[in-house]
Amino acid sequence: MKTRKSWKEKLHDDNGLPKVEPIAGKLIEMWGEGTVVIAKPLDVDTIMRKVPKGKLTTVNEIRKIIAAKYETTIACPLTTGIFVRISAEAAEEEFSEGKRRITPYWRTLKEGGILNEKYPGGIEAQMAKLENEGFSVVPKGKKNFRVLDFDKYIAKIEL
Repeated sequence: MKTRKSWKEKLHDDNGLPKVEPIAGKLIEMWGEGTVVIAKPLDVDTIMRKVPKGKLTTVNEIRKIIAAKYETTIACPLTTGIFVRISAEAAEEEFSEGKRRITPYWRTLKEGGILNEKYPGGIEAQMAKLENEGFSVVPKGKKNFRVLDFDKYIAKIEL
């Protein structure tokens, strides 16, 4: 029987990544012409770790940094989002094992400053962590919440 990988194992498993490919087929309509990179999970985690207290980032900002690192037109939005989740879950695994310096995943927001419902503990846990750091979280529509004036707090991150 196959045992399921832990989130930390998933974070450190690069599966042959990064991979740079030409944008082809129907993806040209969405992304335009050029190249796309599928980064390693640790690339995403490295950027998330660099967001200091009092600052934020978004998945799209992470994608821009990764695309620049690999000199591509874009970074894949789907895999980047998946790797953000893996990083968050791995950080919580480390925290539950007693480690206190974990990736501050709660500082990574979705586009528009929206909180991520897929993080450990859901929106409520992310909101509590952000408010504890002094950010104001406000409703956005019926189900979403966003950080007020989030764009003022975007960290300048370089790799």
